[in-house]
Amino acid sequence: MERRGALFLGLCLVTAGSRTADASGESLRWMQRMEAAARSRRPTSPPEFIHGLEQRLLNATFGGHNLTLQTRTIQSLAFRLGCDFAGLSLSSSIMEWVPQTRHTMQFPAELTQNACRARPRELRLICIYFLATYYFQSDTNASLLNNYVLGAQLGHEHVNNLREPINISFWHNQSLEGYMVTCVFWKEGASQHYWGVWSPEGCRTEQPSPSQVLCRCNHLSYFAVLMQLSAAPVPVELLAPLTYISLVGCSISVVASLLTLLLHVHTRRQRDSITRIHMNLHASVLLLNVAFLLSPTLAVTPVPGSVCAALAAVLHFALLSCLTWMAIEGFNLYLLLGRVYNIYIRRYVLKLCAVGWGVPAFLVLLVLAVKSSAYGPRTILLSDSQGNGTSFQNMSMCWVRSPEVHSVLVMGYGGLTSLFNLVVLAWALRALRRLKAREKAPGPRACRDTVTVLGLTVLLGTTWALAFFSFGVFLLPQLFLFTVFNSLYGFFLFLWFCSRRCRSEAVAEAEMEAFSSAQTVS
Repeated sequence: MERRGALFLGLCLVTAGSRTADASGESLRWMQRMEAAARSRRPTSPPEFIHGLEQRLLNATFGGHNLTLQTRTIQSLAFRLGCDFAGLSLSSSIMEWVPQTRHTMQFPAELTQNACRARPRELRLICIYFLATYYFQSDTNASLLNNYVLGAQLGHEHVNNLREPINISFWHNQSLEGYMVTCVFWKEGASQHYWGVWSPEGCRTEQPSPSQVLCRCNHLSYFAVLMQLSAAPVPVELLAPLTYISLVGCSISVVASLLTLLLHVHTRRQRDSITRIHMNLHASVLLLNVAFLLSPTLAVTPVPGSVCAALAAVLHFALLSCLTWMAIEGFNLYLLLGRVYNIYIRRYVLKLCAVGWGVPAFLVLLVLAVKSSAYGPRTILLSDSQGNGTSFQNMSMCWVRSPEVHSVLVMGYGGLTSLFNLVVLAWALRALRRLKAREKAPGPRACRDTVTVLGLTVLLGTTWALAFFSFGVFLLPQLFLFTVFNSLYGFFLFLWFCSRRCRSEAVAEAEMEAFSSAQTVS
């Protein structure tokens, strides 16, 4: 009987070992199949492959406390966790996988608390590491640091809103200075063209050293670090004053633009083409300021992404319209000073409206037709120096997300209009100087010319050229000057409108007095 019992026990152990081998072998074969599909670029369903691997790892049986499987570009780990879980730290040096790069993942003890509070049981933690981005294609143009995607899942539980974050560290073999790095997670179902998008929600980015990125995230998912060349991040301590200046300046400009439009509607005497061009510029500035004030509010998580994308498209349209009407002001100024005679153009204002409003609308609709994902929440990186390291915070607004669209239809478009208006302003100043040289009494004319020059500078929007000085030592002065001048742009236009109206009324009164004097003499 003892021999039969020993034989039976041995058969049980052999059977259990074969089942374990079969279970782990099935997961390994699935990983090899995924790797082969990635190499051949065959049309496959990424979520089906990844969810299939997750299910196989969650259902796999293995001896001991953990299971490790790996191929050339995929590594999978499974751990048995109890309700007495005290935390877990994993590192690439321990796993001996891809030795030329390093990464670590640290899980807090809080990880299993909610699951054990609901029903105490043994839990399964799985970690899947990818050294390829084939299964995580998205519409972002930023590259992933080391091409790493590190994922973790606790059974079938949804782990989020952890008080103590999960720490994921990435090291690079070179310094990351000059790059904008952002910790992100894969948000499934948030894209129209792919099965997910990279999102920074719930993650905080820190850089303890130039070659290390530390991600502190309050949930489990697939994590990576987006890396792209960009300008220096805005210091976080400047966020409050810049926000306050923008809020106050844009609010003043909204009121000033509304008041200008109401005064124009109330005044029926002055309906010439110059005034109508000014009013269209005011309308575009009003739309720009209102859309800009709403942009940060609608970029928060509870607001649907389609609403934020729509507002981003409106904001882009308003900016392009504002820049276009500035260029139209420059063109009209050239006609007034350069072609004193014979400047009549049939339906002049109607044609200018077709350009000022039609061209920006066409460009925005073209972007929406070609790449609708170009609009949506745009992350702005804020740096915070802490001791020897630097941490980063994220701020979002509804704006252009595509780097190509931003380069061509924001910076490029703005650069061309600013350059054109600067040339027109220089030419106008030269023309005014010639007129002044013909004056025999330059004293009274000098003050008037100074006001005219300042008005033309505001009217042509030359302060928008400050956007091209956001680098090096110019960054901080540029931020404040650009914010002050351009948030108050509508108010400056209101002052120009008032001065022009007062001047026209003074001229009208002078002509009336001269006419009355002539009638009296006769």
